[in-house]
Amino acid sequence: MTSDSDRFATGVPGLDTILGGGVFDGGIYIIQGAPGAGKTILGNQICFAQAAMGRNALYITLLAESHARMIGHMRRLKFFDEAAIPDRMSYVGAFKTLDDDGLRGLLDVVRREVRTRKASIVVLDGLITVHEKAGSDLELKKFIHELQTQASFSNCTMFLLTSAFDANTHPPEHTMVDGLIELRSSLHGRRAERSLQVHKLRGSWFMGGKHSYRITENGHAIYPRVEALLETPSVWDSADGPKVSIGIPGVDAMFGGGVDTHSVTVVLGPSGSGKTTSGLQFLTGGPADEPAMHFGFHENPRALTIKAETLKLPLTERGDLISLLWRPQTEAILDEVATELLGAIKARGVRRLVIDGIEGFSKLTDEKGRMGSFLSALCNELRALGVTTLATAETEHAGVTPGQPLKGMNQTGLSAVAENILSLQLAALRSENHRLMTILKSRDRRTDMRMRRFEIGEGGIRLDDDYLQAERILRDISSQGPATAPSADLKLTGE
Repeated sequence: MTSDSDRFATGVPGLDTILGGGVFDGGIYIIQGAPGAGKTILGNQICFAQAAMGRNALYITLLAESHARMIGHMRRLKFFDEAAIPDRMSYVGAFKTLDDDGLRGLLDVVRREVRTRKASIVVLDGLITVHEKAGSDLELKKFIHELQTQASFSNCTMFLLTSAFDANTHPPEHTMVDGLIELRSSLHGRRAERSLQVHKLRGSWFMGGKHSYRITENGHAIYPRVEALLETPSVWDSADGPKVSIGIPGVDAMFGGGVDTHSVTVVLGPSGSGKTTSGLQFLTGGPADEPAMHFGFHENPRALTIKAETLKLPLTERGDLISLLWRPQTEAILDEVATELLGAIKARGVRRLVIDGIEGFSKLTDEKGRMGSFLSALCNELRALGVTTLATAETEHAGVTPGQPLKGMNQTGLSAVAENILSLQLAALRSENHRLMTILKSRDRRTDMRMRRFEIGEGGIRLDDDYLQAERILRDISSQGPATAPSADLKLTGE
């Protein structure tokens, strides 16, 4: 019978979260994956993490690779601690013993080394070699059973690393061990992405499904799937507090005095309609001592600073209270980006957040079906952290259809996660382009949903005091005739 008091953390970021807190003393766990998946790095990372906590770790290798070669590779990683060897971290080669004396000889080595070194953590690297040496499934089962007896007797937790895996078969050791962790790498077009999945964990809840990971200079960085991690928010939203200014003169009045604290407002619009400008005004429109953050996939911090200076918005004047976080959509991983964003928000105590280009999250994954639950979990967590959010989203429709001014403003997928939706549009009237704004959604409040014309200049967006100019523009667009196709110009077409 296991309890949480018998559990300990592996020390690998993200893995313990997926395992529900870690593994159990005296348990045996298989870590499997194809060559190059990072099994040896993960095994060493667990050992050095335990050594850093004062426990004795033992790494037994059944591979032909020499210890000097393995240590040379591990030395490049930051978790490697030369000072821990050999007192708290020991390496033992047992390949020749297994080859000469079989499974019984290997068991003798494990017993002797665990007892001599008082090890509480053992990694056995190369279970596939044991598979090949075993004369039958029954002999392999007896070997695993003896390991379990040794682990239980010495209160020593063991990790068995193997490259053997076939999703359509169930090797005998899978039914006997306490946990089964799989590492995989898959191609998405030309881009490779690594994933971790826990198939089995006796005596405990664990976070199912696949979770992304990277191998970095710090070892494995594992990112639990956001919608599973934040199935319920980490903190319950108090859902109270004063209204928050959106930072654009006139828009607060349209919303009936501002937007709710902890709410999410989405600004929709085509390229050039003023979405980034609205985000900068929201960012700088709060109290001078309020921590704020701009997160985006496209414009880097320098470009945003120049834009704010051009618009005479007090971005740099706030100093460190306003953070600019830029994450290009190159080799980024969806859950990695969300984890970094939430971590930065917590570390800096952010209360006002701009996500410039929220649709950028969907470009980080091929699993488009995840996006609804992902955005819902992310926005719920932002509310729980006391963050008021303005997110921009680009639309493809760049004009106003006569008689149907809102045609093409698609809210699908965003309405469920946002309390408020604001629409920015470009309206072409003969040779003139006008910008129009309207509220498409505002939850549980009286709002002025009539369109307003606006301009962008010094200070950002300047909204008309009433709807009359917007109404005139829409009326004139409806009455103007269809545009005439220009005649072919031989100098331009070459025909």
